[in-house]
Amino acid sequence: MNIYYHGADGNARRFAEEMTASGTVDAIRAEPGNLRYEYFVPLAGGETVLFIDSWEDDAGR
Repeated sequence: MNIYYHGADGNARRFAEEMTASGTVDAIRAEPGNLRYEYFVPLAGGETVLFIDSWEDDAGR
């Protein structure tokens, strides 16, 4: 699953940073069946963050 988060005033990026800092990202990555859980920010900046979430199958979600 690929999702683009959009937010004004840096809110999308702040959301991704908070998810990482809180340990939520590490906890999800440690779940059985998780293949990938990542946030990406464009080099040009902007107000968009790409989220990639991948699992072995639907049961793992």
